[in-house]
Amino acid sequence: MSKVIVVGSGGREHTIAWRLALSSKVEEVICVPGNGGTANEKKCRNIPLAQSYIKDGENPYAAIAKHEGCDLAVIGPEDPLAEGIADAFWNAGIPCVGPKHDGAQLEASKDLSKEFMAKYSVACAASKTFTEEQAAHDYVESHGAPIVIKADGLAAGKGVVVAATVADAHAAIKDIMVSGRVGDAGKKLVIEDYLEGVEISILAAVSVTPEYTKENKSIIVPFLPARDHKRLCDGAKGPNTGGMGAVTPLDDVTPQVMEQFNKTILEPTLKGLIAENFDYRGFIFFGVMITKNGPKLLEYNVRLGDPETQVVLPMMDFDFADMCQSIVDGTLKDFKFAWKKGYAVAPVAVSGGYPNAYKKGIKITIDAKANEIKNTKIFIAGAIEARRSADKTASIAHPMVTSGGRVLAACSQADSFDEAWSNAYALMKTIHFDGMFYRKDIGLPGAAESGKL
Repeated sequence: MSKVIVVGSGGREHTIAWRLALSSKVEEVICVPGNGGTANEKKCRNIPLAQSYIKDGENPYAAIAKHEGCDLAVIGPEDPLAEGIADAFWNAGIPCVGPKHDGAQLEASKDLSKEFMAKYSVACAASKTFTEEQAAHDYVESHGAPIVIKADGLAAGKGVVVAATVADAHAAIKDIMVSGRVGDAGKKLVIEDYLEGVEISILAAVSVTPEYTKENKSIIVPFLPARDHKRLCDGAKGPNTGGMGAVTPLDDVTPQVMEQFNKTILEPTLKGLIAENFDYRGFIFFGVMITKNGPKLLEYNVRLGDPETQVVLPMMDFDFADMCQSIVDGTLKDFKFAWKKGYAVAPVAVSGGYPNAYKKGIKITIDAKANEIKNTKIFIAGAIEARRSADKTASIAHPMVTSGGRVLAACSQADSFDEAWSNAYALMKTIHFDGMFYRKDIGLPGAAESGKL
């Protein structure tokens, strides 16, 4: 491969682009649309989605990839996958890391996902699906609380409510199903049993197609387990967010837990992907609760997680671009995975007011001493360039302004957790913007959501 297109504009996509650019086999990474981080990343170039050469009816991402001579595509976010962007790339003759439309529905529809889990005996929480509001209220009344209310469709992380009381559950049903807070995604509800335990994230590479299955090449390979910290404030308090920071690996995830995960979740999932004849060449995210009865699947995401990607990819001790190539060409089973020793920690800085209303366009400054902290990296999520510059000699060298709620992650990788944690927070202290907020306890005891209300 020489040129790779990365679709998306968040922290996950900056991390993917950075990791691809480290490969000697990648000449350039085309980021569509990219962000302030990818704009200043070596070997990366942002391209806006609107281009004059795109013809009516043509998929704009595939058109840009063809125009730029890209020979591989990597898709970051879930929405374009659910809409079939991988199909468009393959139809244009460009191999794509990301499941085709049918497989992507495992995230696009909670109901379909739960049906898949039940059909292939994936360990998970019991659930019921509702299209009528009153039936949902009646079920909650008879079932009791705590209970989990989920919008069926894609809701940008805003469609799940863990209700501590029956009254909270009734309010959640009205909020999601009636008020239209998450739009059409909330017209159907999945209500599932509450699981008590500790939540983890397991990202994985997937290479499954009918052709590969015939040749015994279909496989799912899990990465290091990670943990996202979703609550806004220290001690796992405050409202849920898209993620306030992540850590990997996890000392509380033993080989025995991973063995159970493989047997009761990963292997049945692989069996299901094969049986459904999905063309699923990409990544999968297993949201897992470790309960007293073993690991239970909370959800599938059909892409890499954010901010988990910002700690898992820096721990890779192999060529990420080579691995992506192995996913699409059916050689993932033979790919040699290796991981750096130690830990990676990445707290996330957010805009003041997040996850509610917040201001945009606030200037970000980064002290020069950030470059002196070893084995660290700033991954930009919600920030854009304040001005365009041709100078690409430094990773984050030019002025940026905030453009989102979750602005950036400060990642550190080190042999010990203590060193990784200290360096990540030392890096965070070199970053400044008005209203900036971040948790001070990512990865520490008591920081993870325990699953208890």
